[in-house]
Amino acid sequence: MGVEETIASTETAQIPRQRGESLLETAVRYAEERHWDVFPGTWLEAVDGVQHCSCGDAACAAPGAHPSREDWATQATGSATVARRLWSKQPRASILLPTGRAFDAISVPETAGFLALARMERMELTLGPVTLSPDRRMHFLVLPGASVKVPDLVRKLGWTPSSLDLVALGEGAFVAAPPTRYGSSGAVQWACRPTPANRWLPDAEELISPLAYACGRDR
Repeated sequence: MGVEETIASTETAQIPRQRGESLLETAVRYAEERHWDVFPGTWLEAVDGVQHCSCGDAACAAPGAHPSREDWATQATGSATVARRLWSKQPRASILLPTGRAFDAISVPETAGFLALARMERMELTLGPVTLSPDRRMHFLVLPGASVKVPDLVRKLGWTPSSLDLVALGEGAFVAAPPTRYGSSGAVQWACRPTPANRWLPDAEELISPLAYACGRDR
């Protein structure tokens, strides 16, 4: 499958049965089918026809797609029953996934992400799920521990970590999951969907070379 077709893929899978599904149903299935911890974030509220973040900050950088409370890490749950209860209280809440638990995430710019996906396809690498968010970032899900290893892995490839727009998210961070919406910018999508084939995530070492190369090209 070509990279340009990836997002539009109709590949059958367990998780991405989201068209027409509620956020509650999707959050429950992330916990139930993928065994990911989930927690509800902020949501969008229409004021005079304009979407605003429930946090009340008119200049919110991620309207409707960030934690709604400081202790969000203690709220995250892998229980489908608890997830159902949380989203029943606020059905419009975004779906956020804490990193550093079931997975870490490597975040890169969208342009570098697509370049890396094409390169990985040629290398026949096995990918985990990859999200594409309206802030033009891609998040490659990898095994936990990446946030500790990635800086040294980048140095071994001849780059200084600060020279690349490549960030590994681990404990204390999170990613927004499809179909969470960012204000009026659109919804988070799957660039590479969760499937039974990628239930076992790759290690950061397997993906870091094409990701670093793509980020270096994208500077």
